[in-house]
Amino acid sequence: MIQKYPSAILENAVNEFAKLPGIGRKTALRLVLHTLKRTPEEVENLGRAIITLRNEINYCKICHNICDDEICHICGDLSRDTSLVCVVENIKEVMAIENTGQFHGLYHVLGGIISPMDGIGPGDLQIESLIERVDKESVKEIILALSTTMEGDTTNFYIFRKLSGREVKISVIARGIAVGDEIEYADEITLGRSIVNRVDFNDTLKL
Repeated sequence: MIQKYPSAILENAVNEFAKLPGIGRKTALRLVLHTLKRTPEEVENLGRAIITLRNEINYCKICHNICDDEICHICGDLSRDTSLVCVVENIKEVMAIENTGQFHGLYHVLGGIISPMDGIGPGDLQIESLIERVDKESVKEIILALSTTMEGDTTNFYIFRKLSGREVKISVIARGIAVGDEIEYADEITLGRSIVNRVDFNDTLKL
């Protein structure tokens, strides 16, 4: 049944909210009606926050994490272990791993994983910049912390092949994360242990 709206303005707002991931039209309508109950100042603050986010956010020129300046606070932290780089799919994984308090190295955000079904290939990801970091910086170990899905494993293997022949250890998080799980949804204790108890990637190829 097609939903009828009493206002074209209301319908347009619902259409925009419904474009957000995980938001259906019923939820979008609830959000719009909730917005109407807020004060004009509160709505303006929300609008400004979204516009500022879109126009002024930066990506770290080293690891591609979201930041306010050219370099994120993690890459700029002199106490971090620069010889250790954890490779993750997106910013949400950086936040999840940081919350464990178990990792003190640096990160490299790929911006996705290889997924032919979704039209995402190696050239769409920050893989070449990872290779450049290994070649130019004093990186001793790469930790592959991608989701334990077929796409994640494919990306792991691609990176492993690209880095083969270089003097850098390549490890993968321990399978405390169940196969098929997304990193961002893992609890902090399990995720922390998976980082600490990481295994050499070569050993995973023998399984």
